[in-house]
Amino acid sequence: MATTPIRATHELHNRRFSRNFGLGIVLVLFVGIVYGLTIAKVGTDPRDDLGADWATAQEKAAK
Repeated sequence: MATTPIRATHELHNRRFSRNFGLGIVLVLFVGIVYGLTIAKVGTDPRDDLGADWATAQEKAAK
């Protein structure tokens, strides 16, 4: 049984990996931005009844 020699990766594979890695980073950043904006939008508003305790605590801490 003949063994196949180990070949070095082709230059095309290196370019494809770099492109995929860059795209992966962009997608992770996009998901992070969407997640952050969602948390900011859905977060408790200190002016409503749900945030009243939090707002009171913040005012006491500021004094």
